[in-house]
Amino acid sequence: MATAGIIVAAALLSALLLWYFLAPRRAAHADEDVSGGVQRVRIEVKGGYEPGEVIVRAGVPTLIDFDRREGGECSSHVVFADLGVDAALPAFAHTELPLPALPAGDYPFACGMNMLHGMLRVEGDGGDAAATVLPAAPAAVAESDDMLRERQHAEDLDRAHEIRTLTRRLVVAAVFTVPLLLVAMLPMIPSVGVWMRASLPAWTLGPWLQLALTVPVMFYCGWPVHRTGWLAIAHRAPEMNSLVTLGTIAAFGYSLVATVWPGLLPAAARAPYYEAVGTIITLMILGQLLEAKARAGTGDAIRELIGLRPDTATVIRDGRPTTVATADIAVGDVVEVRPGERLPVDGVVVSGTSAVDESMITGESLPVAKTVGDPVTGATMNTTGALRYRATRVGADTTLSGIIRLVRAAQTSKAPIQRMADKVAGVFVPAVVLVAIWTFVIWWCVGVPPRGLYGLICAICVLVIACPCALGLATPLSITTATGRGARHGVLYRNAEALETAAKIDVVVFDKTGTITRGEPHVVRIAALGADGAFDAAIDDATLAVVAAAEAKSEHPLAHAVVEAAHARHLDVPECLTFVAVPGGGVRADVDGHDVVVGADRFVGESVGADGLAPARETMRLAAQDGATPVVAVVDGRVVAVFAIRDTIKDDARAAVDALHARGIGVVMLTGDNRLTADAIAREAGIAHVVADVRPEDKESVILALQRQGRHVAMVGDGINDAPALARADLGMAMGTGTDVAIESADVTLMNGSLTSVVTALDLAHATMRNIRQNLGFALGYNGLGIPVAAGVLYPVWHVLLNPMIAGAAMAFSSLSVVLNANRLHAFVSGRAHRYAMHAAPIGESTLEAARGGAGRVHNGDGTKDTATKGHAMADETAAGILEDAIDEQLRQEEADAEDVIDPVCGMTVDPKAAAAKRVWHGRTIYFCNPHCAEVFDTNPSSYVDD
Repeated sequence: MATAGIIVAAALLSALLLWYFLAPRRAAHADEDVSGGVQRVRIEVKGGYEPGEVIVRAGVPTLIDFDRREGGECSSHVVFADLGVDAALPAFAHTELPLPALPAGDYPFACGMNMLHGMLRVEGDGGDAAATVLPAAPAAVAESDDMLRERQHAEDLDRAHEIRTLTRRLVVAAVFTVPLLLVAMLPMIPSVGVWMRASLPAWTLGPWLQLALTVPVMFYCGWPVHRTGWLAIAHRAPEMNSLVTLGTIAAFGYSLVATVWPGLLPAAARAPYYEAVGTIITLMILGQLLEAKARAGTGDAIRELIGLRPDTATVIRDGRPTTVATADIAVGDVVEVRPGERLPVDGVVVSGTSAVDESMITGESLPVAKTVGDPVTGATMNTTGALRYRATRVGADTTLSGIIRLVRAAQTSKAPIQRMADKVAGVFVPAVVLVAIWTFVIWWCVGVPPRGLYGLICAICVLVIACPCALGLATPLSITTATGRGARHGVLYRNAEALETAAKIDVVVFDKTGTITRGEPHVVRIAALGADGAFDAAIDDATLAVVAAAEAKSEHPLAHAVVEAAHARHLDVPECLTFVAVPGGGVRADVDGHDVVVGADRFVGESVGADGLAPARETMRLAAQDGATPVVAVVDGRVVAVFAIRDTIKDDARAAVDALHARGIGVVMLTGDNRLTADAIAREAGIAHVVADVRPEDKESVILALQRQGRHVAMVGDGINDAPALARADLGMAMGTGTDVAIESADVTLMNGSLTSVVTALDLAHATMRNIRQNLGFALGYNGLGIPVAAGVLYPVWHVLLNPMIAGAAMAFSSLSVVLNANRLHAFVSGRAHRYAMHAAPIGESTLEAARGGAGRVHNGDGTKDTATKGHAMADETAAGILEDAIDEQLRQEEADAEDVIDPVCGMTVDPKAAAAKRVWHGRTIYFCNPHCAEVFDTNPSSYVDD
């Protein structure tokens, strides 16, 4: 009869438990301030979030008032991972968090340790959250350097206070638990027990002394654990403290009954378990203390970055050096820095020469020479000479502030792999409590006597040994440590998803100019049209000035080289009246009544025709064969000169490419340059696969073709024309030396512009994902093995039961093992050999007519077409072969399937199979009735088709 009653009670308790923890929560609605146009929400933070779910209206800004009524590390931050928001919540204070108008959808938020969870539900006609680009939340982007410094200081004080508190409670716990263990355990040793019973008063060996020693540990040292645990249960979001408090209260309550009313229990079941209670709480506090100290290291990167900026600076005011606070520097101020001083803000050198150590920003160890006109970055160290520079970016706009914000955003974001852990953690505690309940029931039904005692011990062990904390910390700590470590190496990940994606990359596509090469081309030869019709004469000053005038308004590095050649002759470059730049082609301009066209052969050929370009072909071929880019100048419809412009590859380009090959990662160079020039650069860099003659708007088509082959593609670029390809790639990697547009389009920013940073970014991503998998293995494996052992599955075979003290020790050190393992990423060293290889299957390739109107070519870096015996791809069978006929096939299929389309420029109906010209824009093929319409389209594609 008693057995049936226990089974029924367990079933009812299980049903109640499932309903209480898993049933939908009642959501609270925001209060809308009609006058201010803002909806307001108040959330109390005390062992959880109350309310835990809030409903707001789409399209209206939200102001959340977090009323934090506790201290400690766990709830000191609130993180909206989907919004990139990480807000500090000072202890016992109100913190207002403004959020922009959000589209409809669910936006989960959690504490900084990923243990407390809440939900912001946005309802209404705000559109699809997943498909909408969210505006940046003010809290995520508006912090100045001083605000960042104050915030970090407050966090450090809060963490130091927590460590002091835990240390004090640990000392008290140890003082009472050590004698408690001696009193409880020594009598179990036969000889010692006989001596103690003969020599000591009887009251010292009874349960009352153990109770007296346990009370301070239970109610003082364990108070934070019990408080947090019960509050989490009250918030229907139980966590590790909830399990510990349930287990220790059960053990303490049983022991109290055995002490005060022993007659209620069988004679064989009257032994108290006070020593288990004291030991479990003491070990819990010890684990929390060690974890808090280890966790403090994950913020070192942010702390060091914030500490780089000097508090004061020397500014030239009224012609005299004046010391001012760094926060008071304004754009345009002239700042003076002496040897050994850090630069306070970003700027441009106006006088002096020195070497600047930029290692903490870029990861580059060698100082960089700076002279007049060179840009300098705040927080870097001036080493040898004195400099004066004009401030260009101050406060929250400095490079340092941008890096800190990016690192913070990455550290608060969630990697896709974390979703699995979050789902498991969400039902973990209720599942453990159910296991504990039915462990007791099973022992009661089929266990050995005393069944109730063994059942209770095993149930307590199940509660105590389970550790959801380890599961919750497994991913965030690794992400935090890795992104901080990456920042020290000059590698900035935009978010955790980029970090996870980087570990899947098996093909890296490099832009050429400014990425593989230095991006500082110079004219090595000018072959002008001579009287005999050959291009072997020296160009006259007037012609060079006219050509330079056309190039002066272009931002292309090749154009700058032409202008520099004119300046080298001290020529006066006139102003052009009209100017049109065609990306990937060249420029057209009217200079002093002359019609000037400068650019690639295919571009100028549209002006002079094939016959007009024919005399210059051989000169262009010889320039390209030497690794130079031929630029053709046409004045008044006649080819007048061929400029051979050469750019040198970066010093570390070959080493980076070889390192990628060694890791089984395929490498492609993508360039708008002609085939011969591209081959020469590729040979120097050791790249076996080149896509040449590609228009800027077609670069993303190459990326798309690779992705359709099942590749995970990273695109590395630095220019505006790389932005679509960076966005299309699985992982966009922008050189920090490049344009802001490229950096904004990228998932990873390489601050120092070094190609070895690409290898570092991929290596760190692999190390991080390996670390995360290890952490999840620790957490899931520990719980998967520990809980069954605690429940007593080994007893039928080996008669082994887990002691609650051992269970408590295992629980205390499980989360610590995750923290310590995550901190191993601090030892990551760039350039060290790493144990991974992508093993992508090699693919043969042939000449490629890409989706670029027939302009693109894919070939070997040595100019040959037969890759069966050429290049790194076949030298290493594990290396990724690149690009066969996939893009060709894609284009042919599109044309075969397409019906008549409309020319977007003139509106004429066009048969795709007979189109006079075609372009690819953002992965879409556009057809034209005549070349002129295609030319007009090239000037501003976005005005004719939607992005």
